[in-house]
Amino acid sequence: MPTLDIRPAEVEPYVSLAAVSFQYHRAAPILSGLDLKLARGEFFTLLGPSGCGKTTVLNLLAGFERPTQGQIIVAGKEVHVPGPDRVVIFQGDDSLLNWLTTLENIEFGLRLAGINARERRALAADALQSVGLSGQGDKYPHQLSGGMKQRVQIARALVCQADILLMDEPFGALDAQTRSLLQDELARIWVESRRTVLFITHDISEAIILGDRIGVMKAGPGSAISEVIVNDLSRPRSRGTVNFADMYSRIEQLVSTEVMRSMQGELE
Repeated sequence: MPTLDIRPAEVEPYVSLAAVSFQYHRAAPILSGLDLKLARGEFFTLLGPSGCGKTTVLNLLAGFERPTQGQIIVAGKEVHVPGPDRVVIFQGDDSLLNWLTTLENIEFGLRLAGINARERRALAADALQSVGLSGQGDKYPHQLSGGMKQRVQIARALVCQADILLMDEPFGALDAQTRSLLQDELARIWVESRRTVLFITHDISEAIILGDRIGVMKAGPGSAISEVIVNDLSRPRSRGTVNFADMYSRIEQLVSTEVMRSMQGELE
């Protein structure tokens, strides 16, 4: 049975959020004194009740927002604005350009970067193969299923060679079977690429399948990281094992506690 270490794991801080607070003008604080460190090549999943600020953490790391207090450091440099070292994959597929084919969508960032047509087409084809969509390059977004569109978004992120992937519930709108398949596919792709990943989710099983460590956030307002659990289950991970069930139960208790606090706060 794996040990559930709920102490913050000591990791080399390739990504560091130190005493980060965030609030909109004259509003209640969304985050307060949040500390988080990620090692290079780590897959970190972030759980918590609705409204606790998970997506805010992602937006701050992406550079879409600036912290009210605290610092965000990536590779020794403070984050102030978005950058090519950080790519965001959103839940929906609105970021795909409907007038471009699958390959052209994947190539788009390379085209903006000035990569020549032959090289970017080869890179895009390799990325398409890595997400299991070989032969689908000439199709347009409206001809793809929801799961296929999400694979295109992942391929587009991979081809940009960004060091960090920021994923905001990318499979949340998919049916359960497709979601499960894409979780396994993403885990496989990550093992091959070893990008640093921050993955936002509400799904405990998803967090366990994917994460090296799993962070559980406190209920807001003024949220921060409540617990960090080291996930030492061997990869590839099976949802049907006793160890998986034990870890699920432990995390469910932590999340449920924060959900109850959130609901209690809404009633007060």
